[in-house]
Amino acid sequence: QVQLVESGGGLVQPGGSLRLSCAASGSIFSIDLMGWYRQAPGKQRELVASIPRAGNTNYADSVKGRFTISRDNAKNTVYLQMNSLKPEDTAVYYCNFRRYGGSWYDYWGQGTQVTVSS
Repeated sequence: QVQLVESGGGLVQPGGSLRLSCAASGSIFSIDLMGWYRQAPGKQRELVASIPRAGNTNYADSVKGRFTISRDNAKNTVYLQMNSLKPEDTAVYYCNFRRYGGSWYDYWGQGTQVTVSS
């Protein structure tokens, strides 16, 4: 059974940085797309950034120039470097792995809280 384990969330002051990590445990091969989503209280879950196995990364307009997504295929791990954090970045962040095998299979992390506050 595949599980995604996230780490790196926490409390940070505005302007600060955090680095999120998400690693897959269990047997999972050829992850086609890795991504990070977030959900703030009272709001819908939204895509923050995604990175395919090959090709261009994709970012929400609100985080462009501040966040960087990267992946290590050998370790089945995705990272999200978050710089210049703002209070509006406060949310629970979820990682997502997508694999195509006749149909799309989605795997989700448990979520990690990021709070940006002075």
